[in-house]
Amino acid sequence: MNKREELLIECLKKIAPGTDLRLGIEYILQGKTGGLIVVGDSEEVLKLVNGGFYIGCSFTPTKFYELAKMDGAIILSSDAKRILYANTHLFPDPGISTSETGTRHRTAERVAKQTNTLVISISMKRDVVTIYKGDIKYMLEETRVILARANQALQTLEKYKEGLDELIFSLTIKELEDVVTLFDVANILQRSSIVQKTEKEIKKYIYELGIEGRLLKMQVEELMAGVVSDSLNIISDYVHLNVNDEPAEIKDKINLLSEKELLELGNIAKILGYEVEGSLREFNMHPRGFRIINEVIRLPHSTVIALIEKFGSLKGIMDAYAEELSEIAGMGKNRARSLHDKLEKFAEYYLYNEPYNRKRGIIPKISI
Repeated sequence: MNKREELLIECLKKIAPGTDLRLGIEYILQGKTGGLIVVGDSEEVLKLVNGGFYIGCSFTPTKFYELAKMDGAIILSSDAKRILYANTHLFPDPGISTSETGTRHRTAERVAKQTNTLVISISMKRDVVTIYKGDIKYMLEETRVILARANQALQTLEKYKEGLDELIFSLTIKELEDVVTLFDVANILQRSSIVQKTEKEIKKYIYELGIEGRLLKMQVEELMAGVVSDSLNIISDYVHLNVNDEPAEIKDKINLLSEKELLELGNIAKILGYEVEGSLREFNMHPRGFRIINEVIRLPHSTVIALIEKFGSLKGIMDAYAEELSEIAGMGKNRARSLHDKLEKFAEYYLYNEPYNRKRGIIPKISI
């Protein structure tokens, strides 16, 4: 998430349904009085304030609404918990560019750009709430409209997540059979990135919905369980040894690709450290074992690394005897036997039940 998106979400949280400030805004909309509100009392803001009245009281939606009946702007504390000034006039630099036409909105945009403070403009005639901060401009919409868009986005997320689960299932089979290609890896990281980007879009709706988005938030959290961790483990399994970036940094680089760039799997292969001429399907790869080991047993990360350094790959670990596994620092006989048996059981479950599971459309989720 870039800085601009973080700032917008921060603003949306302050005025989301369920907050006192949002309730006060709703009162103003219902009363059709309009309003100009600055959420911040920095020195830069106060320099632009002229006239009006010092209030200095705690914020309540009703007080806020009554003060909005007067002309001029209302100045709130940066946490929106106190009303500081009302009926004030703001004089931002007139040389600051603005795309607005109305006096109130032009003032709001200029103040926001000059002070980098959250400014809210409520149109008296159009019942529109517009927020500004720095160069950010965002128009709030009715809750029902946002909910409709959010539910549509949720359906898209469910579809993409279902496809991702299928790809992970297929990757597991190929890893156990040691027939993975760079195409398989890039393809699954592409789908994982699409899922994560879709989640980010829905999160913006969730923050804007406030308390109205609680159910949506729970649904998204359930859908996204394990998506990021799987992505990080897959990157750890296949990233080129010459790449020094951490898995999280590589994941972020993939997520920063544009929609067009993400469609080209070669771009993902390059981020992983591979320059391949020809088809990615012909470039064979061997998983180190991070993902599957972490799925079947809880081991310290240092122990997993030691296993991979000793045996080289998932296949090497699976082919090793329990006695050989126990020689790794931090393993011990009991843990080594448990890992050996669980990997064997894991492979049997996926490989022997694979045709049956595929026919029924089942993605195995097993506890070993």
